[in-house]
Amino acid sequence: MSVKRPSLGIPQTTCERRAFLVRGIVQGVGFRPFVHRIATDLGLVGFVRNQSGMVHVEIEGLPESVVEFSIMLTSGAPPLARIESVESRSLPLLGDVDFQIKESIDSEVPSAISISPDVATCADCVRELFDPSDRRYLYPFVNCTNCGPRLTIIRGAPYDRLRTTMAIFTMCADCRREYVNPADRRFHAQPIACPACGPRLRLLTNTGQPIETTDPVCDFVAAIRNGKIGALKGLGGYHLVCDARNNSAVSELRRRKHRDQKPFALMVDSVDEARRYCEVDSAEAALLRSPRRPIVLLRTRQDDRAETVAPSIAPSSLNLGMMLPYTPLHHLLLSAVESSILVMTSGNRADEPIAYDDDDAIARLENIVDLVLAHDRSIHVRCDDSVVRSIDGVETLLRRSRGYAPEPLSLPIALALPTLAVGGQLKSTFALGHEKRAVLSHHLGDLNHFSAFEAFERDIGLFEAVFETRPACVVHDLHPDYASTTYARRRAAEQSLRLLAVQHHHAHIASCMAEHSLSGPVIGVAFDGTGYGTDGHIWGGEFLVADYQGFERFAHLRYVGLPGGDAAIREPWRSAMAHLIDADCQSPALIEHVGHDAARTIYQMVSRRFNTPLTSSMGRLFDAVAALLGIRTTVTFEGQAAVELELLASQASPDHAYPFELDMELDLNRRTCFSIDTRPLIRAILQDISDFAERELIARRFHSTITDVTKRICHKLRTEFALEQVVLSGGVFMNSLLSIEVAQQLSKDGFKVYRQHLVPCNDGGISLGQLAVAAASYPGP
Repeated sequence: MSVKRPSLGIPQTTCERRAFLVRGIVQGVGFRPFVHRIATDLGLVGFVRNQSGMVHVEIEGLPESVVEFSIMLTSGAPPLARIESVESRSLPLLGDVDFQIKESIDSEVPSAISISPDVATCADCVRELFDPSDRRYLYPFVNCTNCGPRLTIIRGAPYDRLRTTMAIFTMCADCRREYVNPADRRFHAQPIACPACGPRLRLLTNTGQPIETTDPVCDFVAAIRNGKIGALKGLGGYHLVCDARNNSAVSELRRRKHRDQKPFALMVDSVDEARRYCEVDSAEAALLRSPRRPIVLLRTRQDDRAETVAPSIAPSSLNLGMMLPYTPLHHLLLSAVESSILVMTSGNRADEPIAYDDDDAIARLENIVDLVLAHDRSIHVRCDDSVVRSIDGVETLLRRSRGYAPEPLSLPIALALPTLAVGGQLKSTFALGHEKRAVLSHHLGDLNHFSAFEAFERDIGLFEAVFETRPACVVHDLHPDYASTTYARRRAAEQSLRLLAVQHHHAHIASCMAEHSLSGPVIGVAFDGTGYGTDGHIWGGEFLVADYQGFERFAHLRYVGLPGGDAAIREPWRSAMAHLIDADCQSPALIEHVGHDAARTIYQMVSRRFNTPLTSSMGRLFDAVAALLGIRTTVTFEGQAAVELELLASQASPDHAYPFELDMELDLNRRTCFSIDTRPLIRAILQDISDFAERELIARRFHSTITDVTKRICHKLRTEFALEQVVLSGGVFMNSLLSIEVAQQLSKDGFKVYRQHLVPCNDGGISLGQLAVAAASYPGP
């Protein structure tokens, strides 16, 4: 596309020519059309084109226009663009006569690519969707430069239609006119489509056989209204759909999906609809409406006017995960469903990766769904929904995936080598690092499942190809038995790559430090369930003095047995028994509940240290207290006991804390380390239980105790090391009550407290920390 150069009426020697190389998320977000508009408005000539990892611009014209262009280039960029850097240099005049959008070229020198996340349907496209006079009326694939698929359809870089799954759809004349018109918002919108030339819906049986229909959406909705369970092909994979107010349908979905109690995500058509069921403040409303469209955890309304969903949506939980529609198809579905609320959960069984390939989806979901609403636009990169909650009015990511990944993050130290960080075992993500840029993958699931590990390997290869990164170094967790560790070691050996192991909790702290560009050293508070320690024990209640180069363990929870190892994670009563044995106490109620034989077995295991590794885990302490209070003795999903303990505690007002003690010991390096003795805490909880104190109050006192423990250790660290910066990380800090109380109390005492928001504080964020440690270990120029 070109436009003729206006007559300048001045000699060419008064003009100047300048080149700009713009890096960041500048492909697939309307950046070239934006450059075209400002250049022509200013009477400049030259060209703009995509190159690998950047946009290349050359302009020629009056010096004052060139200056104004350089200002507008960064100040008025499209809303989805993220400019990371702009390089500029003078060039000899060429005397161009117009401004062109040139064909993309591949750079001879690979550079880090930035690709926009998938973006929710914009307001303009929604208006067209429901406008009977528009040629895209009720078309479920309407999109423009400001919205629609990005990551999930890309096959290669630079981002052009021929390198996406839209390449098989030839534009009709009308779409072509919009695509080449600089004044149109679909100017160079790569996924552009319409009913005449774009993807089409297909209604299928659960075995993949076509169902004859003139209106697939209407017939699919009719089935959902009648209590059926459907599979819906979305942006990054398949969803399982049913009526959220039909308890029979929801219960049947649980049975078929093998998901006993973990809450289902819901989709509603508006914030007002969400407010019928949940409390929604302004910050939460903004998250729901965000173009990223995450699942937002909301507290259910408890007043008499509240609407209710099926009880089996979220058993034993006061929170609901809600999101607004983010594709045209979602808008069409919700406009046709009378209740305007649907279950919209990942299309998988249990903790498998979300299904995204059509044949695989039919094979995996056949016994779960009654019918399938699919389409013929292929998904090349699977991408599950993101999950967030508002803590202290600030967006906090619990799962970073669709809408966020693969937006790059900045590293505080440049990497000398292109680096792959493979994360951990649970809530798996990996990250690619190039110089000071980190690209985190979407959520992949738990690598305990072979299908998740297969997805992990496939998507690493896909990201390396799309982002043009060939790692020279691989970073992994210290745990020798993680699937990600095995992968890293094998690949490093096969390809002669550098290999670096990073301790789990060091990676947690480094991840939060990197997000806030801290240099360290800092006080690192890492609370989670499981992390392999340098002494071979299972860590999880740790106080570190850390920077990117290393850490010193200053304090930790007292070691307690973990009878049965991983079995104790699924059965919190085992951790409760271990803490009772450690404190030389008994809980007749717990023993009665689990049975005397089971309790006797645990006693023997702990006493003989048979299959009972030692742990300092804060997550297991939360589990133990939940079991002692009779909240949860077994769990069906990770963190269930701790979540329910937090919900119970949130129903009581702040009260006094329980006692604890600090014992001094020597670590493996003969350095002083404090052990936080939890035995007084356990005894005090048992006393409250025997005194018939309310469970809500006991739960709140327990949370206050953990806050007091954190304050006391941080004060000791400040006295000894003169440190003021405190970094909070680890999955336990997904607990909003604990996170807020700890941050408030430490801030009141003059500490500067940092929590994670851009990446999860759970294991979904440790790949960023691994990259940051690698950058310090092998620093660049």
